[in-house]
Amino acid sequence: MSFEYESATESIAAIAALHAAETDRGTFPAHTLRALADAGLLGLVSATEIGGKGLGLPAASHVVERLARECGSTAMIVCMHYAATQVIERHGPREVRAAIAAGKHLSTLAFSEAGSRSHFWAPVGTARADGGGALLDARKSWVTSARHADSYVWSSRPVAGSEASTLWLVPRAAAGLRLADAAFDGLGLRGNDSSPVTAEAVRVPDTARLGGDGAGFEIMMSVVLPWFNVMSASVSAGLMEAATQKAAAHVAGTALAHLGANLAELPTIRAYIARMRIATDQVKALIGDTLAAIAAGRADATLRVLESKAAAGEAAASVTDLAMRVCGGAAFRKEVGVERIFRDSRAALVMGPTTDVLYDFIGKAVCGLPVF
Repeated sequence: MSFEYESATESIAAIAALHAAETDRGTFPAHTLRALADAGLLGLVSATEIGGKGLGLPAASHVVERLARECGSTAMIVCMHYAATQVIERHGPREVRAAIAAGKHLSTLAFSEAGSRSHFWAPVGTARADGGGALLDARKSWVTSARHADSYVWSSRPVAGSEASTLWLVPRAAAGLRLADAAFDGLGLRGNDSSPVTAEAVRVPDTARLGGDGAGFEIMMSVVLPWFNVMSASVSAGLMEAATQKAAAHVAGTALAHLGANLAELPTIRAYIARMRIATDQVKALIGDTLAAIAAGRADATLRVLESKAAAGEAAASVTDLAMRVCGGAAFRKEVGVERIFRDSRAALVMGPTTDVLYDFIGKAVCGLPVF
């Protein structure tokens, strides 16, 4: 019998909604993550041979989109976990794969660095040969779930040479790792436990390497980029859906007593809601076509992957702007529910690969130039 992940996701989404306000105040959504583990959703994309559900990117996209409607922070934590899991599934040790499949291991990506900013594919952190292993030194600028993940999929320069990159599976508790003292308190996604992480001579064995030395760039492009971009777009789509629904509900239930009408009866308001609905549906259609392109191995699959995150990030910013405008002064009150979505939606624009970087990549692809 196939795993009914849609119904399980609905149940977990209700838990995420219950804790969303607390999560937005900076509390890691541990209750929701525990429920995800118990329901088998943390092992959604792990192979069935090790106890996982064996599902792919379409299912992962659905899960993070549905969670994002209730809590952007939770959705981003799961997005990062699924992206890291895909690397570990292909190159990681069986015992870690099995722990992820069983919902007993949370992972995340540790790519972006202070030295190369959002150019996540170009680490400046190093890996020095040390007997049967390597010593890692780096200043990672942002790592989601930094204090709660059990492992980081970590990038460095290769041990031999300086071109490309190498990936490693680094335990969070490894000696030499240092996290920021203060908890994350940013504009949005406040509960995703994002933190800078510094590595100072962190020793890892050769068996911790994920793929060959210098193979990190190829893994990033072939595995991480499509999974992360599509799921990031899905997070944006979930935030857009929530903003549209909440704004429509607000104007339908808010009276203009002196006119004997409600806000939804104003043509300008309805036009704004229509624009939000159209933009949300367009992003969902693009995500659907991107998934179809990947599945079919279409020639435009890479282009669609690049377009999905860029388009969704821009559209989410626009739609949540409209939600704030439609709801007026009430939008500044947390009980209306749109100001948190407005804040969370901004992350997609600046999270690597940023929208501006994606525009450059897309332009190169359209003009027939090498993308990378």
